[in-house]
Amino acid sequence: MPRISSRYDGLGVGFAPYLQPPDPDVVRWTVGEPSFNTPPEIIEAAVRGLQEGRTKYTRGPGTMELCQSVADYLRRHHDIEASAEDIVVTPGAKQAILYSFLITTIPGDEAILLAPSWASYEPMLEFIGAVPVHVPVNNDDFHPDIDAIRAAVTDKTRMILINSPCNPTGAVFTPEEIRSILDIAIEHDLWIVSDEIYARMVWVDWPHVSPATLPGGKERTIVINGWSKSWAMTGMRLGFLTGPPEVVKAAVKSQANSASHVPTFMMEAARVALECEDAVEGFNRDYLKRREIMREGLSSLPGLRVPEPEGAFYVFADVTGTGMSAVEFADGALEAGVQLIPASLITGGEGFVRISYATDEEAIHEGLRRLRAWLIEE
Repeated sequence: MPRISSRYDGLGVGFAPYLQPPDPDVVRWTVGEPSFNTPPEIIEAAVRGLQEGRTKYTRGPGTMELCQSVADYLRRHHDIEASAEDIVVTPGAKQAILYSFLITTIPGDEAILLAPSWASYEPMLEFIGAVPVHVPVNNDDFHPDIDAIRAAVTDKTRMILINSPCNPTGAVFTPEEIRSILDIAIEHDLWIVSDEIYARMVWVDWPHVSPATLPGGKERTIVINGWSKSWAMTGMRLGFLTGPPEVVKAAVKSQANSASHVPTFMMEAARVALECEDAVEGFNRDYLKRREIMREGLSSLPGLRVPEPEGAFYVFADVTGTGMSAVEFADGALEAGVQLIPASLITGGEGFVRISYATDEEAIHEGLRRLRAWLIEE
């Protein structure tokens, strides 16, 4: 039979081996997916869209009503100035990230990732022929090493990716750090791709700041966001991007030649979601509670160092004090009935495990009990 394209040779799949659903009696701390049900008014809007026959082709970037609502949302919550024409609604934020990589790089170009970074960035860049350059963050708090970023820039660098709040570390970069990264981008005339999918989940005293809101940032920043995390809509595959006019034009071309547009009947549901502030605030209150339970419980276990989870819904725990590698710890935890992710599967994650507290409180308490029995009582 014919050979498949060589672009797949060696292409990684990130955390996928540890994201497979475990046996029913295993506590699952792996998936970055809210345990909450999607708010009913969003479901009702989606069903209503089907009942009203919204199953035909429509405007590729999204209806004008939806795009205007996204622009209003960005201005209201993140101080990002955009019009409806500046928005492209995509089949998930992941698709928006892929578009942004296509827009900012060509094969052979370098893109700076702050390691450890989300498991899909590196293979997505490699898939399109770009070269990921991993710049380690500071190991104590996972904040960026500005001097190291500056030193990593070469004549092939075209883009710096920022993900704050961060998956997998939970770090929220300070406004000063965002400013410093933007200064590097301005100095070397680089793009910034800012993945802001967790922007509403900030648990520290300083705010989330988008580089697009700072002087010199708007003309070189592509902002990625979406509905999956804050509205518990992961399976509905809705994201969006905004950026300078030439970026938006390129994103429209990317979508027209790949996905056309998101499901028409989902567009009104997405617009309704942006008005569900009570749901978002309620989810965040629960995340804060779960965060404290998880942080305190893990900190009481021998050999674990648990830096403060500053945002999103992840704990990035150092397990080197147990004498085990990350994979050994994850495999032992699974035998104890808890599924978590060894971060050594990604660059810069050696010695750490990623734990999601997006799961419900019962699963957090039970998982802590099982780990305690394994590490202390065994």
